[in-house]
Amino acid sequence: MGNDFTHLNESGQPQMVDVGAKDLTRRVAVAESRVFLPAIILQQFTGQELVTKKGAVFQTAIIAGIMGAKKTPELIPLCHTLLLDNCQISIQLEGNEAVIRCTVKTTGKTGVEMEALTGASVAALTIYDMCKAFSHEMVIRETRLISKSGGKNDIG
Repeated sequence: MGNDFTHLNESGQPQMVDVGAKDLTRRVAVAESRVFLPAIILQQFTGQELVTKKGAVFQTAIIAGIMGAKKTPELIPLCHTLLLDNCQISIQLEGNEAVIRCTVKTTGKTGVEMEALTGASVAALTIYDMCKAFSHEMVIRETRLISKSGGKNDIG
């Protein structure tokens, strides 16, 4: 039984993709998450940061996102464990949204798009957690891959 899913073997059973024969290349992925913030939360900001009893929201979300990217293979089944060369997260207010960008880099045999997506997602969840005392009307609107390079199929 042939299939096009790399995480399934010929019998349809789950498998980790064998990347042993691939060459080491520089891999970069960028992902974005957006969090809708209602007016009650936006009113709490001083400039581009909000400090709550739990601490500085964006600073904490950046640290959490980096930690999330590093733990991706523990969270997503069949992801390869990668040595990350770098993980950068930026968070900007755009209108009524916090826009999170996570850029992950490695030199390896497989890409880092799952790490970038996980980093952006964990940062978004951290913003929600730290701001929920003000309102539960926040919405994590979208998490998406912006670009990836260094593999067989570059995007963006």
